[in-house]
Amino acid sequence: MSGKDSPQNIIDSYKKRQRMMPYLVWGLAALLVIVGIVLLVVWFSGPSGPKIGLFSSATPTASPTPTVTPVTPTATPSLTPTITETPAPSITPTPSGPFEYTIQEGDTCFDLAIEYDVDLLVLLAINNFAPNECPIRPGDIILIPAPNQTLPTATPLPTNMPRGTKIEYTVQSGDSLDTIAAKFNSTIEDIMEQNKITDKNKINVGDILIIRVNLVTPTPTRAPSLTPTLGGSSVPTVTPTP
Repeated sequence: MSGKDSPQNIIDSYKKRQRMMPYLVWGLAALLVIVGIVLLVVWFSGPSGPKIGLFSSATPTASPTPTVTPVTPTATPSLTPTITETPAPSITPTPSGPFEYTIQEGDTCFDLAIEYDVDLLVLLAINNFAPNECPIRPGDIILIPAPNQTLPTATPLPTNMPRGTKIEYTVQSGDSLDTIAAKFNSTIEDIMEQNKITDKNKINVGDILIIRVNLVTPTPTRAPSLTPTLGGSSVPTVTPTP
């Protein structure tokens, strides 16, 4: 028998294998466990694997869905609007001031005052008619006052005004340039010049004139001399005609 196969060598080899055996067994077991775990993971995560709560998602609880009953809409007929035509108002011209009117056959100042709803006295005044006269004839042109027009009030006579002071005067019924000039110690010519008047007879009641006062010295009017009589009354002195 050679030295290699001596009993001592056999015993040493056997002991060596005995010492290595546990490591081999435990290594093989560990390898099998790892392979098994991998296979289980693949199986459970695959589509054909069992559904276990650890890997599966929660199954939602189905909520009852209400059944919707279809409602057939009812067609609402559209109404054609009825167009109500509003008649255009008739325009009646309302005079804002005096206007000219041509006298017709049968016209009177009273009838014209009623027809145009004006004051009769104002109608007579703005045409320089006397309060109780209406001298109109067909074809004449007169002024018709505006509704609600009234007679102007007299301008108070200023006192102690310097010579040439300008005032405004509203023409009254019965006025003329002569009476106005005498009232304010002015002249007809100056009044016509100040107011651009070309005809001294063309002034109307309600016109506003610019008057320069105290241009002339007023001439006192001499009262007629009276001769006393025995009866206590006075009579004018009469000069006999030869």
